[in-house]
Formats: sequence, C-alpha cells, structure tokens
Amino acid sequence: MFSRIGVTELLIILAIALVIFGPTALPKLGKSIGKTIGSFKKGLNEESGEENEKPQDKDGV
Repeated sequence: MFSRIGVTELLIILAIALVIFGPTALPKLGKSIGKTIGSFKKGLNEESGEENEKPQDKDGV
C-alpha cells in the first residue's frame, strides 16, 4: 500500500512545510520535534531498564 519515501517525495514535503510554516518557524519546529523524540527515547530506555532489574526483598535476600 505505502512504499518507501524517496528523495523527490521528501523534497516536495520539505518545500510544502517551508511554504506553510515559513523559514523562521522551521528551525523552532525541528528543535521541538528533536527534543520530543529525545525525551521519548530516554523514557523508553528508563522503562526497559526498570524491567530488567530484579526486585529485592526488604531483608535484602
């Protein structure tokens, strides 16, 4: 159904985004998307790290 996005399609999408958001808003938008993805990955890493730890009893046994 959906195929991979090629270079031509990516350039068209970027051109449309430039027209819609303007050249001053695109860096801010990219920065916020990058921070969102980074915090999402950090949360996933923290969550998977908690699952791998073995719970200990109160006595430490």
